[in-house]
Amino acid sequence: MGRIATKLGITLAAGLLLVTAGGCARVDAPAGEVPAPVALPEELAESTAAEPAESDDPGQPSATPAAVESMGAAPRASASASPSPSASAKPSPKPKRTSTAPRAVPKPPTETKVPPPPPKPAPSSCKPSYKGEQASRAQVKAALTDAAGRVYWPTSAPDIRIPLNLVKATAWQESGWQSNIVACDGGIGLMQVMPDTGTWMNQRFGQSYDVWDHRDNAYLGGTYLAWLTKYIGDMYFDSDYRLDASLCTSGELNSCLLNAVIAAYNYGHGAVAREGQPLAIPNPSYVRNVRALMTECVCLGY
Repeated sequence: MGRIATKLGITLAAGLLLVTAGGCARVDAPAGEVPAPVALPEELAESTAAEPAESDDPGQPSATPAAVESMGAAPRASASASPSPSASAKPSPKPKRTSTAPRAVPKPPTETKVPPPPPKPAPSSCKPSYKGEQASRAQVKAALTDAAGRVYWPTSAPDIRIPLNLVKATAWQESGWQSNIVACDGGIGLMQVMPDTGTWMNQRFGQSYDVWDHRDNAYLGGTYLAWLTKYIGDMYFDSDYRLDASLCTSGELNSCLLNAVIAAYNYGHGAVAREGQPLAIPNPSYVRNVRALMTECVCLGY
């Protein structure tokens, strides 16, 4: 889902101030950089009517439109058994990290099955196409707001939250909030979800979201962002899942989880989080664009 290289020709609203040297986000990406599709781990999970289910198993890319637990039911206490001191004791709180910087040597990934490989770059001459009706601005806003408000890992990582401004900025960067756009690399809709990625996430979380529906597309995008947050957070940040810009060190894009998740959404988790290697940001322009959009996008006022 995060691969938008050489595809959509969407012009971002005038007045957006981007901090990248390249200026405004562009619709086409260099042929050498291709957004990677998404895949999620193989755990089937508990699903609720309002939340994606979780399971027990556990380049410079384009700056424009492109293309996203270990669960388990808690043991039930016996009604007849009297609570023992050890049984009634509260679980020990998760140790607090003494540093917000990523680990130099990551832990092994907790997810054993990952997303499909990224698509090949589309020809630079290719133009995006459109299918179906465009959702209204109000409908898009409602869908993205709902996606940001969900708890994606209620059992194993309930503290994972996807900021609304991140969801809005990612959708603007990926599609310009066009719900019916189809990129040359195959990315669909608001969050530019790759078809194979959508299928993979539905299987991973036990859902049946329709990538062509603007609401489901937003949920799939939010689900992928949440999956990346847990995958990278477990490897490099000792399960500290805060997507907080204040934790990022100026001038060091690989200093925080927020930047890593943005990079992986566009370029694929495998290019950012590599076993035995430091955290990488292969698409700095894309990351800077989305970070700028998180505070300056005209879409934040919609």
